[in-house]
Amino acid sequence: MTTTERRPEQVSPTEPRVAGRVPWRLRGFSGVRRPRTLLVLLVCAVVLVLAAAVNLGRGDFPIGLGQVLATLFGAGDPSQQFIVLELRLPRSLTGALVGGALAVSGAILQSIARNPLASPEIIGISWGASAAAVFVIVLGGGMNAVGGSFAAVGIPLAALAGGLVSAVAIYTLAWRRGVQGYRLVLVGIGINAVLVAAVNWLLTVAQIYQAAQAQVWLNGSLNARSWDDVVPVGAAVVVLVPLAMILAFVLGGLQFGDDTARGLGIRVNGARTALLLVAVGLASVATASAGPIAFVALVSPQIAQRLCRTPAPPLAVSMVLGAALVVASDVIARTAFGGTELPVGIVTAVLGAPYLMYLLARHRREARS
Repeated sequence: MTTTERRPEQVSPTEPRVAGRVPWRLRGFSGVRRPRTLLVLLVCAVVLVLAAAVNLGRGDFPIGLGQVLATLFGAGDPSQQFIVLELRLPRSLTGALVGGALAVSGAILQSIARNPLASPEIIGISWGASAAAVFVIVLGGGMNAVGGSFAAVGIPLAALAGGLVSAVAIYTLAWRRGVQGYRLVLVGIGINAVLVAAVNWLLTVAQIYQAAQAQVWLNGSLNARSWDDVVPVGAAVVVLVPLAMILAFVLGGLQFGDDTARGLGIRVNGARTALLLVAVGLASVATASAGPIAFVALVSPQIAQRLCRTPAPPLAVSMVLGAALVVASDVIARTAFGGTELPVGIVTAVLGAPYLMYLLARHRREARS
């Protein structure tokens, strides 16, 4: 059987391609054309809807699961509609959007670096956003002192700017006739350590109430979220996620190495820069909306990749899985300890930390072998 007669999945990634022909693995990289991927995507979407419905029913005025679903589709009495749609839905929607944005950001970074440890919270992007937000909280006199309008706008803008500045610093320091994944991760870990130290210093010099406010934000919280919090992260997801899907073929090309990607007609440095900007934008806006929710960007793409059995994290499944993970973690944070409500970032950290240890142990075994 000749090369042109073989099925696409039998063609090795190292074999030459016919000019103008997109490799099969690149066409399926976004994760929307394989039956197994579609099935996993559907299951994750169902889990997301059920977790959101359970979350919407929790509170001082409990509402049954069926009544919540009926209210979301336009039924229910006026009191239930007010409670579900005005008071509780923004919280769950913010959590879902933040989780999806973080997961897509992590999938892009892991694909570019070809390293499962590359995620916004590990290479310093999330902590760059956190450092800028804490700077505004502490040196600006705290959220209450600076006024509600400035707190609602200034802190998210500071977090977005901090994430972008830290990303530029990481990219600049990692650049050496191009950016390679291993160097990007190492530089990011170093920048991350500096930013963590800066945040700790700010918390040390802050007043006690300012430090308490900043600490709640640093743990990642969805408490008291309103529709004003939904709009920024929703706009970022609507604009940047489709852009990431369009650039998915570039991610597929980068999986084969820079030389192969150039042979496919991809401008490697420009494509990598564009993808990094998308990833940084998603991570920064998500962090600005709910604080640095830990391990979602790290865990979601890897779980999605293993469930779908794809060569790299599928973006669509990673997004829905990340949204479901944050919303389900919020349910646990609100119900696991009775009347005590935990920040959602604590729950995701508890769930994600063991997986990080597994990845580190796995890489250590691979390095020895």
